[in-house]
Amino acid sequence: MKVAVIGAGWAGMAAAIAHVQAGRQVTVFEAARTVGGRARAVPGALPDGTPATLDNGQHILIGAYAESLRLMRLVGVDIDTALLRLPLTLQFPDGQGLQLPDLPPPLDALLGIARAKGWGWRDKLALLRTATAWQLRGFRCAPATSVAALCAPLTPRLMTEFIDPLCVSALNTPANQASGQVFLRVLQDSLFSGRGGSNLLLPRADLGALFPEAAARWLQQQGGQVLTGQRIQRLQPLPGGRWQPVVAANGTEEPGAFDHVTLACPSWEASRLVEGLAGTAGLASAARWSATTSALRFEAITTVYAHAPGAHLPLPMLALRNTATHPAQFVFDRGQLDGQHGLLAFVVSASDGDRALIEQQVLQQAAAQLGISALQPVQTVVEKRATFACTPGLQRPGMQVLPGLTACGDYVDGPYPATLEGAVLSGTAVAALA
Repeated sequence: MKVAVIGAGWAGMAAAIAHVQAGRQVTVFEAARTVGGRARAVPGALPDGTPATLDNGQHILIGAYAESLRLMRLVGVDIDTALLRLPLTLQFPDGQGLQLPDLPPPLDALLGIARAKGWGWRDKLALLRTATAWQLRGFRCAPATSVAALCAPLTPRLMTEFIDPLCVSALNTPANQASGQVFLRVLQDSLFSGRGGSNLLLPRADLGALFPEAAARWLQQQGGQVLTGQRIQRLQPLPGGRWQPVVAANGTEEPGAFDHVTLACPSWEASRLVEGLAGTAGLASAARWSATTSALRFEAITTVYAHAPGAHLPLPMLALRNTATHPAQFVFDRGQLDGQHGLLAFVVSASDGDRALIEQQVLQQAAAQLGISALQPVQTVVEKRATFACTPGLQRPGMQVLPGLTACGDYVDGPYPATLEGAVLSGTAVAALA
């Protein structure tokens, strides 16, 4: 069976691997010149002109990302070298916050909460009571419940210093708009999935090297093709249920017919391609899939890279106190991760505003909260459609689009928000539908 995978992001590479392992002949088409999708490396330069390797967004993984870790190992990535494993830590620059010890659950959470700095016993007991109630209910809540409503029994300090940063980092959606059910699933699979499930896994390599570039090499070694700079303009149905991907005008030959196509491109591109099929006789059901997909709303993520000689954080990652004028929720010390000393990455999840204003506010936030006033901006990356807005009761499209046509990505129907793990899980699962 000949399979075309359209998109070489994390979901697409996972799908291609699964198709190859099922004995299929795979060709991956990627519109960009590099693989990785929205989790890829981008070139940059420090203020003195020294080249720097950045990412189009500062991602993290957690220990519960079993499928991501399995695929990395499969394609030859040394996990211990590529990722820095740390206990779950939401520590602020003043030393306050939560840090879990290296113990099996639930002992790690119990001891971590009991030792949390800056939290009173009222805060700690409220969290323990509420978390116990969530567990007794099987980590389920009404579909329409928001994270804010779910966490109503908690104190204002817990909302500000624990729930809000955790919610926005996992779901990239503010707590008053975010799905309580998805949030509970994330908590269940991280804090209660087994020892190490809640660990932070911070990339020591750029996001391209972390998985997609190694996956592309693995696919080519298995006889697959990875074609970059190839944007698919439309899909042409052929007799016998086959498909002809039509490459955007670029002077190259058309790639031939395929028995199956997996759409692993961004949701808006997948919707465009499927919408183009809705007028074809017998394919009217494509319109429903396209309508569901195009109805998704999106949240932005802004990453501000800044540099100062000697800039150093007490930990590789710190939480920041987020306000209207201090928008970043987290900061990463790239010197402790990939050796780019003095380079800090500030993450503004669910960001909304002008790039220049956000950059200016983040530098002011660094001076106020970190005491680093000499930072110079290196590059500010705004991913306007970084993730879908993970709202209560959200209808997400399924993986089966039409006979012989499937879709994968972090946006397809599933229990998780838009994460790297959600993307690769969908990629692995979609191959079973071919």
